[in-house]
Amino acid sequence: MTARRLNNWQAVQDEVLRRIHAREWPPGALIPNEADLAVEFGCSRATVNRALRALADSGLLDRRRKAGTRVAAQPVAKATLDIAVIRHEVEGRGQAYGYQRLSRAEAVPPAAVSGAMGTASDRPLLHIRALHLADGRPYAVEDRWINTGVVPLARDEGFETVSANEWLLEHAPYTHGDIAFSAVVLGPEDAGTLDIAPAEAAFAIDRLTRDGPAAVTKVRLLFPPGYQLRTTL
Repeated sequence: MTARRLNNWQAVQDEVLRRIHAREWPPGALIPNEADLAVEFGCSRATVNRALRALADSGLLDRRRKAGTRVAAQPVAKATLDIAVIRHEVEGRGQAYGYQRLSRAEAVPPAAVSGAMGTASDRPLLHIRALHLADGRPYAVEDRWINTGVVPLARDEGFETVSANEWLLEHAPYTHGDIAFSAVVLGPEDAGTLDIAPAEAAFAIDRLTRDGPAAVTKVRLLFPPGYQLRTTL
């Protein structure tokens, strides 16, 4: 029994974490239900629920409907990754940033793009290709599709001096998305733009961002060999 009332969800979370780390609740253990914890901690059940949800999201708890909440047997560390402004990334390396818009057009995207974004297969989207530079050398190719039904202001932006990467982060809110990383062998156009041999593997980031259920943008960023991405656990 705790000696004090826990009046907010962060305090409840801290106490649950303490018990997990002290092995009072070892890996795989079923913890008390929300109602019992609310009585013990002297707080509302909603407060307990929020604390447990946060710990489940972090991978420390395994919550199953009708089966209760258990301490994760094999906790999964989750990385936090922010969408970076490439200009800031380059300048943070002490290099001079440059930008070139390669093309801008409204076009019907490939089926894989419209399928991922959930747009009609015959609906045009805004397609932007751009090159980011560091000290005058190719740093990244940005190949992006923008859903102008969600971001109508993009129709009036030429993206000649500001990248879609930077513009969208300022003008288009997003709630969630997904991201994938891979090594890809580029076609002649992308390899030539990055100034690498076509047989060399580039580092690719494929990202789809959403505002609620609607897709905002889908982008592929291509980086030359040697690029490193760092995040925190």
